[in-house]
Amino acid sequence: MSNEILYILLPDYAAHEAVYLAQAIASDEYAMKENPKYINKVVAPTMEPVKSIGGFRTMPDYSFDTMPDDYAALVLIGGFGWNTPVADQVVPIVRKAVEKGKIVGAICNAASFMAKHRFLNAVKHTGNGLEQLKLWGGESYTNPNGYIHAQAVSDGNIVTANGSATLEFAKELLLLLENDTPERIEMYYQFNKLGFCNLFSAL
Repeated sequence: MSNEILYILLPDYAAHEAVYLAQAIASDEYAMKENPKYINKVVAPTMEPVKSIGGFRTMPDYSFDTMPDDYAALVLIGGFGWNTPVADQVVPIVRKAVEKGKIVGAICNAASFMAKHRFLNAVKHTGNGLEQLKLWGGESYTNPNGYIHAQAVSDGNIVTANGSATLEFAKELLLLLENDTPERIEMYYQFNKLGFCNLFSAL
């Protein structure tokens, strides 16, 4: 199995939603990992730079046409592109990932995209509220009883989260990937959730 984690970025993606996961994959609390268990790679519709909501431009490692068939996880980063025609190109990519039992993460509008294309109909899940999942999903979304009003939900190999749950999204994926021990993943989560000053008293 390839150790690459593929982040799918569509135009006007939400850059902050990838930060905690990508950082934990690539570094520890001291420095960049010399031998990381996984490697972060960016996938975009083409090999042209893809622009975030904030205006940052990211060079893809792969396009939809050149991305590998084997990888460790597929991560759909939210943003405004998931309700545009370009998102339709992602459907067969996700379908193949689900059929192969790959780990798939979807945050914010990417979770709504998952509802729209029937990928949440057999798993417990969350997203930007049940109403948005129903709105995007229409008749294709048949699992409202599987919705959990939580920051992030992991069921099987699928992790979903709302747009404010960047850290919880990262935690659930890190646990599934066994990127580190559960204790160290929890420590990473608590450090970033509570903040340095809350965890460590002043000298």
